[in-house]
Amino acid sequence: MKNRRSFIKKVSALSAGFWAWPLIDQGFANDLKNVLGPLEQSSPLELADNEDFWSWVRHNYTASSNLINLNNGGVSPHPKVVQDAVERFTSLSNEAPSYYMWRVFEKGRETIREKLAELAGVDPEEIAINRNTTESLDTIIFGLEMKKGDEFVTSNFIYPNMNQAWMQREMREGLIRKVAKIPMPSTDTEAIVKAYTDQFTSKTKVVLIEHLVNWTGQVLPVAAIAAEAKKRNILVIVDGAHSFAHLVFKIPDLNCDYFGTSLHKWLCAPFGTGMLYMKKERIAEHWALFPGPDPKSDDIRKFENQGTRDVPAELAIGQAIDFHLSVGAERKFERLHYLKQYWVERVKDIPGISFYCPEDSAFSGALTTFGMEGMTGPEIHNFLWQESRIHTTPITHEGIDGVRITPNIYTSLSDLDKLVSTIHKMK
Repeated sequence: MKNRRSFIKKVSALSAGFWAWPLIDQGFANDLKNVLGPLEQSSPLELADNEDFWSWVRHNYTASSNLINLNNGGVSPHPKVVQDAVERFTSLSNEAPSYYMWRVFEKGRETIREKLAELAGVDPEEIAINRNTTESLDTIIFGLEMKKGDEFVTSNFIYPNMNQAWMQREMREGLIRKVAKIPMPSTDTEAIVKAYTDQFTSKTKVVLIEHLVNWTGQVLPVAAIAAEAKKRNILVIVDGAHSFAHLVFKIPDLNCDYFGTSLHKWLCAPFGTGMLYMKKERIAEHWALFPGPDPKSDDIRKFENQGTRDVPAELAIGQAIDFHLSVGAERKFERLHYLKQYWVERVKDIPGISFYCPEDSAFSGALTTFGMEGMTGPEIHNFLWQESRIHTTPITHEGIDGVRITPNIYTSLSDLDKLVSTIHKMK
């Protein structure tokens, strides 16, 4: 009962004012209490297959009925309360843009910063709000003080935009790249860590680690890799594009110096919203991607100097956080992993099928990539679309040739049943 009272109290608080507007609509909050009331004693794992609850969650989205979207890893839709917030803030902005955006709403960014920091488990003065993971990590990569001959370590599964950023620094400044060859799929933490430590030398200044590999869905043991890096005074950057609001963790758990993510993925925040984390002691020494008046400032806001920005989208991040907390981080993860296992279990015995992500929940979440003998990734992608209007994304990288399947909490079991039946038609 204590947990229930705490939960209801939190929801009620969320329905209080955000200036003149509620963060969570009172009707939504009341609806949530009614739905969760009988289920409050259920563990997140027990609730993972409760279709009544997840059907209610689904009805808070406006997912298309004309196709099955299983590429939520690219950009996820945001729930109706977030859509409404964007519309509300945009409408008011248009009454007098320079007044509302720069004098009124600008103050609201600090509320959002505090909410993001609480969600991430860090100090608000370590959080910058921006547009996406690329902007966050490029800010980190290009802002690091490094010189010719300095080494940095990436993996063979680095995201293309980060790869290009490092490539530019290599070409312009003579930095030296070392590449960790990650075994995949793998549940061998020791082997994954060794892939990185084998590349560390006395010249290594920084390592970039993918928390959840976008190509496959593999979760990497970031904290274990970071521990080895710290022994050698190596800075740690984490690409959290697919992990934040998907996996259950706080940023300090990772023992990293820098973290970047896109909020329009698993948090289901407005499109073009992201977050940068930087340890307080690193801020002053770090150069901003878009310079402000004091490049050596220790104020995290120096990384938000973007010019005119989408303020309504930024403010609506608050509604996305509240929706996420209402569903519950643990409930959400268990449902996401359940959805992944639901379809995988029904196709894994098909002759010729292969998977590039472990089933173990310690090493995976919702995202996984599969291949089919005799078919390329683009061919699988086209078959799923033409046969059943299932939207996915083909993956071809480092020996991987398949299609990435990414459900989200609004995805129904009937959607996955359709995926299963369509995969069976391939052979």
